[in-house]
Amino acid sequence: MSVLVDEETRVVVQGITGGEGSFHTQQMIEYGTNVVAGAVPGRGGDEVEGVPVFDTVDAAVDETDADASVVFVPPAFAADALFEALDSSVDLVVAITEGIPTQDMARVYKRLSEVDTTLIGPNCPGLITPGEAKLGILPGNIFSSGDVGLVSRSGTLTYQIVSNLTERGLGQTTAIGIGGDPIIGTDFVDALALFEDDPDTEAVVMCGEIGGEDEEEAAEFIGGGMDTPVVGFIAGRTAPPGKRMGHAGAIVSGGGTGTAQSKIDALEGVGVPVGDTPEEVAGHVEDFV
Repeated sequence: MSVLVDEETRVVVQGITGGEGSFHTQQMIEYGTNVVAGAVPGRGGDEVEGVPVFDTVDAAVDETDADASVVFVPPAFAADALFEALDSSVDLVVAITEGIPTQDMARVYKRLSEVDTTLIGPNCPGLITPGEAKLGILPGNIFSSGDVGLVSRSGTLTYQIVSNLTERGLGQTTAIGIGGDPIIGTDFVDALALFEDDPDTEAVVMCGEIGGEDEEEAAEFIGGGMDTPVVGFIAGRTAPPGKRMGHAGAIVSGGGTGTAQSKIDALEGVGVPVGDTPEEVAGHVEDFV
């Protein structure tokens, strides 16, 4: 089984005519993703990789019954693209775009609270259900089908941990890269709840990093009655306070939360083993599946 995406998901790619959009559309199609449309204002009637392009997401949905969108629109125009997707009837929007202004995302987040659509990202690698569909830029060849869910703020660490899991024969149900910006759609708690409700996910890997309080909030959720075992990893243990490390949200501002140690303590306090390395994470997962 899987969460959010499967072989039946019908995808419209916003920004499909750009360099990133066209390249990753080809990669998604080659993986087996059912890409049914593109959406670019003024480019209706074109084709990219055999995929018909429409002027709007609404037109693409009307003609192709698309139910998910992937956004490859440049930062200056990405918020408008997200509003367009959220105002359509798609169930899922995956925002790959990096560098969307925080004030733009604040407006998007308010709109998100008014609709039933799930938003992944922005500034994320997307998500994948191995062997069925991938939405985004994840390298499909390292994933394998199995019973381990994964949610991560870091794309690079996702790839490393998944590689370690796959090498040990620990396949994945779905892997979700939620993104590392200060304002995102789906957070750790949302993703953990999805995996908790999935009968085929026997364990979950949660890959966090310094900055913010999302991991501490996830620990509260886990400790509040989550039955599916969780294994953790926290990046940025040696990062100095006040310095941004990688993602825009990965900055520790003080106050006792947001540090690697505070996150590790919170997770271990509710029984979540936290690996020191990606390889150690895979070892912990083997204890549960």
